[in-house]
Amino acid sequence: MKKILTTLCIAALYSTLNISSACAAENEDSALESYNRAMFNFNTKVDDYVVKPVAKGYRAITTDFIRERVRNFFANLKEPASMVNHGLQGNFADSGKSLGRFAVNTTLGLLGTFDVAGGWGLKRNKTGLDATLAKWCVPDGPFIVLPLLGPSTPRHTVGLAGDALADPTYWADYYASFGKDWERYSFYYGLTALGFVSLREANLDMLDNLTSTSVDVYGTIKSAFLQNRLKLNVCATQDGQPASYDFDFDDEDAFED
Repeated sequence: MKKILTTLCIAALYSTLNISSACAAENEDSALESYNRAMFNFNTKVDDYVVKPVAKGYRAITTDFIRERVRNFFANLKEPASMVNHGLQGNFADSGKSLGRFAVNTTLGLLGTFDVAGGWGLKRNKTGLDATLAKWCVPDGPFIVLPLLGPSTPRHTVGLAGDALADPTYWADYYASFGKDWERYSFYYGLTALGFVSLREANLDMLDNLTSTSVDVYGTIKSAFLQNRLKLNVCATQDGQPASYDFDFDDEDAFED
């Protein structure tokens, strides 16, 4: 039931965001832009007063070696999503490599904290549902700012939700019994929080430099996010030629976590 409800929520979210996209286009994105800036300001306050201090504290009490182990652990949890989506994209060799990486690093690499597979020539090639939908010619949609999660698009949001379903910790929480409910939830959400803090710590310097040199931080992040997504916004048509989708992002360049 939990899996079904999650899938329905993803479908409902995508439909809602597509409707929002159409409405925003008709109104020259003014309402969406106002919402985005307001949500961006909210996220910035949460980051300034909660997330960033915690990330700095995490950096202060850990070593580079420990932080690398944590980053490797969470990167390994993304391998099943890469395996599935490489297969959906028709890249079966890469799908097999992702499976091999997950098997090797989870066992010999001590739950993925060491990238043993990389030393064996199985290099990480991350992908996800977002890239799969792009290859299937699903339009990206307008730029949106999600609560706490930050910059996104409708397709990117669905990709995040879909990839979360391939996370081994999700299925471990779904099927396994690690004790009382509060113990299971504490472990699952505690692990999620650690991943969030680890990601924020890894980007401390980059974001500090960006905010200190930018007059309009929101505009800069929006432009950088969209620019990084250009490589995804193409798909193969029946004649084998790429087809791109052009969206109106106000007067800013359509340029990407």
